[in-house]
Amino acid sequence: MTKVKVNAGNCKHAVVITAEKTEDKSVRISLETECEMIMNMQDDIAILEMKSLFTDFKTNPVYRSAAKHLKHTACPVPSAILKAAEVELGLCLADNVNIEFMDNRKE
Repeated sequence: MTKVKVNAGNCKHAVVITAEKTEDKSVRISLETECEMIMNMQDDIAILEMKSLFTDFKTNPVYRSAAKHLKHTACPVPSAILKAAEVELGLCLADNVNIEFMDNRKE
């Protein structure tokens, strides 16, 4: 089982993503959050087949669900769902991702 926590930013909603490998090399995805839009994605992506992880943005089931349910296109959660699924299937290593804003303004 792979668990990932995403602190999504200004919305202040944390999301816990659980990815669990099934016997047929699919991944069962579970989402825990107070964000109603993310929770609306749950039924669409409850099971992800391995091959669906390698599709383009237009056909990827996670991004299709995000397009249907999320109002904020910069939400980092869809990417985190895919990363959790990849790690659970052994397709990539568990490595943290970070977006850091640098303040280069001079006072």
